Amino acid sequence: MSAVAAPSSVSTAPTARGVWRSGRGVLVVALLVLVTALAPVLLSSPGTAGRPLDPADPSLSGGKALAELLTRRGVSVERVESVAAMLAAARPDSQLLIGDTVAMTEDEAREIAASGRDRLIVGNAAHLGVLAPGVLADDDARSRSREPRCSLREAAGAGSAFIGGLSFTAPAGATGCYPADGRPTLVRYSPDGATVTVTGGGAFMTNLRLAEDGNAALALNLAGARPRLIWLAAPEKPGPGAAGPSGTSLGDLIPDAVPWAILQLAVAVVVVALWRGRRLGPVVAERLPVVVRASETVEGRGRLYRARRARDRAAQALRAAAIDRLAPRLGLPPTAAAEEVVAAAAVRTGREAAEVRSALYGPVPADDAALVALAAQLDTLERQVRDS
Repeated sequence: MSAVAAPSSVSTAPTARGVWRSGRGVLVVALLVLVTALAPVLLSSPGTAGRPLDPADPSLSGGKALAELLTRRGVSVERVESVAAMLAAARPDSQLLIGDTVAMTEDEAREIAASGRDRLIVGNAAHLGVLAPGVLADDDARSRSREPRCSLREAAGAGSAFIGGLSFTAPAGATGCYPADGRPTLVRYSPDGATVTVTGGGAFMTNLRLAEDGNAALALNLAGARPRLIWLAAPEKPGPGAAGPSGTSLGDLIPDAVPWAILQLAVAVVVVALWRGRRLGPVVAERLPVVVRASETVEGRGRLYRARRARDRAAQALRAAAIDRLAPRLGLPPTAAAEEVVAAAAVRTGREAAEVRSALYGPVPADDAALVALAAQLDTLERQVRDS
């Protein structure tokens, strides 16, 4: 007899190459969607660069940390956004701080100089000849850690500081500190009785640099020389949809490119859905509902209980079904209490009430064997009630 060769089994599982071929198109489209959505956001201005040397700005370039340190030392810090407000708030115990981002006219600079108040000019070369007569901006100086190399108490006590920006030619009698190529980047002198301090840059006063070297000590010594500090900051620029001068709306916090990115992403998703829909073809029609034999349902649920070791749920299901079948045969309503069911079943079968209670309302079986024994007890109890 010739042996009949068994048919070889053919694997229908998709290979790695097949998966790659079928999915690479989707991967390419997903990458294009991601690049299209993120490119405008990455290339656009983030809009959160902060307001340099602003006492209310917590960003890296802001000055909020310095303002809080001054407040803790007992210095009253008042933020103003105009020269008129600064002069109105100034008193004999005040010092004026003018940052490098503040724009003012020459007349406003003359008003500040004529006020006779102490002033700290931070990196502001505009109208420097009016605000600090005799001090000339000499050259740009790279900001780096420098030693004071001077006798000024505020600088000598602070030590090295991250300073630069501009170097100056100081007038006669002025004290120059933190030299760059022989020219000071910090100058202090007293023309007309007012103490004027000029620094080439304000990096040492920012939130980013304040904790480095002796920056905090130098900033506190210079800005905290008087009990009150009137800090002139650039006015905040309200964006579109601003909530008003006292608040900021949610739209202000969203970059301008985000709505466009969302629109492009939505269009790309629609295109991919249409493309994939055509490749997959129409939906396969199937007659519903599908008839499933009750035994298959019971076996499937039993396998699930066994796989999850859910003996508690299995026992609860067996007992609930048994009680539902026993109650009508015992002449009890579906809402009968447990004691009523136990008492009626015990009277009908002649068994002990404790034994019936253990079968219908007892503890959870400890193992699979106990669960099988419980099923047998319930089956016996139902048969005895039915045959009695």
